[in-house]
Formats: sequence, C-alpha cells, structure tokens
Amino acid sequence: MGANVRQAVEGMLRPFEDEGFEVWNVEYVREGRDWQLRVYIDKEGGVGLDDCEYVSRRLSDLLDADDLVGEAYSLVVSSPGLDRPLLKDEHFKRYVGKPVTVALYSAFEGRKKFTALLGEKAEGFLNLTPVDKDDLTPDGEALQVPFELVSKVNLFIPAGWL
Repeated sequence: MGANVRQAVEGMLRPFEDEGFEVWNVEYVREGRDWQLRVYIDKEGGVGLDDCEYVSRRLSDLLDADDLVGEAYSLVVSSPGLDRPLLKDEHFKRYVGKPVTVALYSAFEGRKKFTALLGEKAEGFLNLTPVDKDDLTPDGEALQVPFELVSKVNLFIPAGWL
C-alpha cells in the first residue's frame, strides 16, 4: 500500500514542477499507530515556510478530492535540508565532486561510515574519494563501493559552516 500511495502522490505533485518545485522524496510511513505522508520539496534558491504551506494546502485538497489514503494520516511538507539524502540518480549526478557522508551496511576497505568526495555512480558502484571531515583533504585511496553496501549518502555540511 505504501508504495502505491507514494507513486500516486508523486504523480499528483508533477504539476508543481511547472511552478519551479522539485519533488525530492515522498515517504508514507507508520510511526506507532499513526501514518505520516512526508513530502520533501526543493526549488532554486531554497524552500521557505510559505512554499511548504502552499504545496501542503494544494496537495491536501488533491488528496481529499481523490480519497487516495483510506486511513487517517498527517501530511508534512518540508525541505530535504542542507544535509539532504541523495536518493535518485539525478541527485548523485548533481552533486558529483561535493563532500558527502556515507554509511554502509557493512565495512568496505575498513570503512563503514566516512566522509568522501562524491564521484560518479556507475553500474552497480558508487565512486568515492575518502576525505578528512575537518579540512576535506584526501584520506585514502579512491574507492569503488558496490551500491548494495550503501545504506545512505547525505550531503556533508562542514562544522562551523552554518
């Protein structure tokens, strides 16, 4: 059911792309007894509270008219954040050369969680160059990590940057 809801909501959000919004991710998850429909949006120059309210109101109207979700749920619309997760192929392409935090399901070349410069996502592999998280200088040889080992990849925000 969750995948169907996500796909249907992504379809409902396509017209927002004409208004300059990018749908970063859609999650439909159960937390305790409650369901949450989370929509992460982005746009050139960043997303503000007014943008989130606008998309939330319009999407809520569409969801109510379609009666897509049978159970009670909360709708949350927000930005993916500065340390946003990279989820789609276009995310990985956009941030090649940028520092990321990588978490793996199991250690690879002695590393399980580390900071790296993002390389190309190739067929079944993610190319990464480990760096020191304080000054972003190289910290080992370039790695070609099998993508099935990758738990998550987030943009890295250096300490003191905010």
